[in-house]
Amino acid sequence: MLEPTQFGTDSLPARGRLGELRLGTRWARGLAILFLPVLTALAGCGYEGTSADTKSVTLWIVNGAGSIDTNCAGCNSTNAEGRAVEQFVAKLAKGGDAPVTWSVSGGDATSGPGSMSATGGYTPPSYLTADAVQVVITASLDWDSSIAATSILTVTPGFLQPLTPENVAMGANGSVNITGFLAEAGGGTSIDFVVASSATGASGGLGQLNGTTCKRSSQVFTACTVTYFAPATVASTGNTYVVATVGSSPTRTATRVLLNTAGVMSSPATHEVQLANPMLLGSSGGNNNDYDRLRNRIVDCCSGTLGSLLRGSDNKQYVLSNNHVLARSDHAKVGDAIIQPGLIDNNCTPNGEGGSATPVGSLSGWLALGSSATNADAAIAQVASSVVDLTGSILEMGGRQPDGTLGAAPPGISSTAGKGEPAQLDLKVAKSGRTTGLTCASVTALYLDVNVDYYLDCAETEPYLSKTFTNQFAMSGDGFTDAGDSGALVVDSSNAEPVGLFFAGGTDMSGVSQAVANPVADVLSELNTQAGGGFTYTFAGAADHEVSCLNYGDSTTASVQALTLSDAETERAQQAMGLARTLVNPAAGILGVAMGKSNDHPGEAAVIVYVDESTVVNAPESVGGARTVVIPSDAREVASGAAPQTNAVSAFQAMTPSALSAAVAIKQQYAAMLMKQNPSFFGVGVGQSLDNPREAALVIYVDRKGPSAQMPSMVGGIRTRYIVMDRLHVTRAYSGAVQSRLHCMSHLGSDRPAGFDPPALTKASGARLN
Repeated sequence: MLEPTQFGTDSLPARGRLGELRLGTRWARGLAILFLPVLTALAGCGYEGTSADTKSVTLWIVNGAGSIDTNCAGCNSTNAEGRAVEQFVAKLAKGGDAPVTWSVSGGDATSGPGSMSATGGYTPPSYLTADAVQVVITASLDWDSSIAATSILTVTPGFLQPLTPENVAMGANGSVNITGFLAEAGGGTSIDFVVASSATGASGGLGQLNGTTCKRSSQVFTACTVTYFAPATVASTGNTYVVATVGSSPTRTATRVLLNTAGVMSSPATHEVQLANPMLLGSSGGNNNDYDRLRNRIVDCCSGTLGSLLRGSDNKQYVLSNNHVLARSDHAKVGDAIIQPGLIDNNCTPNGEGGSATPVGSLSGWLALGSSATNADAAIAQVASSVVDLTGSILEMGGRQPDGTLGAAPPGISSTAGKGEPAQLDLKVAKSGRTTGLTCASVTALYLDVNVDYYLDCAETEPYLSKTFTNQFAMSGDGFTDAGDSGALVVDSSNAEPVGLFFAGGTDMSGVSQAVANPVADVLSELNTQAGGGFTYTFAGAADHEVSCLNYGDSTTASVQALTLSDAETERAQQAMGLARTLVNPAAGILGVAMGKSNDHPGEAAVIVYVDESTVVNAPESVGGARTVVIPSDAREVASGAAPQTNAVSAFQAMTPSALSAAVAIKQQYAAMLMKQNPSFFGVGVGQSLDNPREAALVIYVDRKGPSAQMPSMVGGIRTRYIVMDRLHVTRAYSGAVQSRLHCMSHLGSDRPAGFDPPALTKASGARLN
């Protein structure tokens, strides 16, 4: 799961760590304006200006102000593909948009000026070789190209990717090196690091930093490293952050540090490196041929996680991961070499062409994404002799070692004979993946029907298909998954029994990771019937055991409650309060009402209904057209104004089996219709309402680029909960503030069988994590 990249053109970022040269393209808003051929006075404060010719035709370019970097913080628009752009508008002085042809010039001597769309959307170059460059945006009138307006803007380097590592756990007196990469080869730009109490903060937090050191070269991207030192004592387990900024750019990226009283030390870096034989699972890997070429040069690549080990009835062992990790989304060949680490961690250099990755197996079979008979994203590779640990041990799945690190351990299989167990709502689960290492979260949706996009190439320039998977399950938690974790095995944290195969995810508008997994029963069943050979498969493992869970929390409720309501929403809630007050009846268990905010629909006002915590009260789902947030409390708290303003996640109660069954029946009835009638709905499942956790809700995933106008508070008589995020691309992730791309250093690659490259691949691109 990661984003595509494009070498010096329109791009969305990828994530992870990538060898030497890395390129990225996201930038912040702004520009300075100059108008030609006849310069006139600037209008306003540098936001627009004019250019007039001798025929007294006046042309204006309208846009923001300032400068931009190669990231995109505060970009003013998105293009048709949902990628951030800085939108320019040309207008005639007498009113109306001007019919113009856009162009861009100047820029970096190596990476160029960036690109300009026909509609005035500007994307800066993906990297620079200097600390700052200037580009010239030109709008020429279609009926007379001699009449033109121009704007000059300054572009500076931004972050290439999130910090490495993105998350880390440690106890008292621990330390870790944290590295940031800039989208600049050469130059003298540096990164500023601070310890903070939040991912966007500039102060607070626990621990301290040493001085920053940077490595610069014209052949690699600038890397700046700082050492974080944990405090001498850790009183309680919680998060602190190392926040990085570049100059005056508003772009920020951070490493989340889980300071813990158990003294556990865990870093994802151990999952990304080349491992000694016999190799452990939960590590970086993928298909040796999973790269794109521009003519005879390798320009991007893809990688994911080698998740777990299966035993076949043929007495052979197989690595299990996703189709899109091992089988290149249906476009691989049986026998393809599967390598560790993946190409993304080896500068996109295949084994046999100078790369140091080790072949660990050969591709044996996969569940065809293009087939309507499949309902999982899975593939297997027969392991080479003595190369993979045959106990199925997975990195960090074991207990704490004397030095604080977590040992490797196989998944648990003693309760299910290697067949795994089903997911349940609020089940605490763990996964060990290439990018975020060992992390834990909770199951938040079951019976999820979800649409996922697949591409033919790593750069995501050639769509392959959109597939709707049915009856999947979803998990959510801060920093739970990210790009490169695809293929990781999801296990029950209480006994390490397999539960699911992670294959798609992203980050919602609250900054919380949303992850989707195939149930293991479906994976094994379909491999048994469709992977060829007529063999059956079970998980390799050992006795059930507890996983040393690393849970970075779930900030969903806190983030939603921090949102500022619009005036219209506030007015709507105020109007509903009149009717809500008539509900107050202590004898019936309704103690009071107040204005509040919905957790099920971020940004929407709600009426808080306080109910007697000692009894079960049937409160209405809405009052006067406003959602209700039902909070158990007592009369004294309500009377004194000390009652809480929202439900605490820790206080959530499990739904009864009958309530869950009723909700599943409603979901089965309405899911397909909702996704058909509302193109922005790309997933519908069943979970708990966050406004009233005693009740079920339809959990609906909504494309944040095109929210539907129809977002009802109830469907089929039950509540709805909306998760607003980018559509699921298995090659994308948005778990950090920096949505940048990784690029490998373009290099020669040997020829491969005809038909391998996606059709019409004309743009050089960057690396992708699956």
